[in-house]
Amino acid sequence: MFNRKLLRNLDFTLIALVLVIFTLGLVMIATATNVNELGLTRQVKIQFIGFIIGTVMLLCILAIDYNTFGDFYKSIYVISILFLLSVYIPGLGIVRNNARSWINLGIIDLQTSEIAKIGFILSYAKFLELRKGQLNTIKDLIGPVAFILPFLLLLLKQPDLGSALVFLSIAFGMLYVSGLNYKIIFAGIVGAVVSLPLIYKMMKPHQRIRIDAYLNPQDLSLPGNYHVFQSKITIGSGGVYGKGLFMGQYHRYDYLPVQETDFIYAVLGEELGFVGGAVVIALYFMFLMRMLTISRKSKDLYGSLVAVGITFMFAFQIIENIGMTMGVMPVTGVTLPFISYGGSSVITSLLSIGLLLNVYMRRKRISFSL
Repeated sequence: MFNRKLLRNLDFTLIALVLVIFTLGLVMIATATNVNELGLTRQVKIQFIGFIIGTVMLLCILAIDYNTFGDFYKSIYVISILFLLSVYIPGLGIVRNNARSWINLGIIDLQTSEIAKIGFILSYAKFLELRKGQLNTIKDLIGPVAFILPFLLLLLKQPDLGSALVFLSIAFGMLYVSGLNYKIIFAGIVGAVVSLPLIYKMMKPHQRIRIDAYLNPQDLSLPGNYHVFQSKITIGSGGVYGKGLFMGQYHRYDYLPVQETDFIYAVLGEELGFVGGAVVIALYFMFLMRMLTISRKSKDLYGSLVAVGITFMFAFQIIENIGMTMGVMPVTGVTLPFISYGGSSVITSLLSIGLLLNVYMRRKRISFSL
């Protein structure tokens, strides 16, 4: 039975940050979908429904000791892979933007990689905890690398390069905290840089063209470059203080593509200006710092690894999305947590927050005497 005394140990600062960022995101989705002219839009409704569903699931997560998930890490691992495969079930899996990454659940379309991220973090954390102090040689990395390969292969087959990069970011952060030898880290970085030309040649045409677009931003005929070009104009037009809420012109007249999802930060930049954009970045910085604090205060390595995995997941998405809208990162379709439109993204993000709160409120022994 759940002990209500545990609720006193919740990280209320993290909860407050999530509520502030989500509320700001809901307002941005409203303005990006022209709520002031069209009334309450489908995107706003789904985002709010996603938040309600995610909150209920967050509360359920709090009632379960996070170490219980570690006990079933093998089952969670298998279920996560099967979940990624569910997109190939006829009548359930659907294709969006040429990627088979979604399943139709009726009231909401769910991106399977979003839920799989949580399963991967929970299972990989236990896998690494069991190998504590055993990551000193290249040979020791065979198991940890093999563990993530099925996820990467399935994501690249969909294809979903953005999610694959998120998984790699999560894995790197967790391996680093697990005590991976610094010599291996350095050798890995050097090896990755040296092998870039070979990796590029092995990529499929649609993947190579993304790299070509990033390296040639002036060529608007390449996929994504027009989006980034319009995004930078939109952000720049906001100046220091912005044009004001619901006063943006570029998204209103459809000059800015995918404005409620991938490029919502550009909408924010136009309407709230440099000041508004800086405030959002500051909120995200505090958001990530709270996560690192939770990782440091965890009572065990498993909790610390779970918190680090979630931190790296959010950090990559934040840096990639904001950088993408400014042209300093390649376009990958990664959304901005709690701000971009996406019901499955909101649900996953809240599940992740639930796990963080779970680790934090169980950071010390609690007296169960009445």
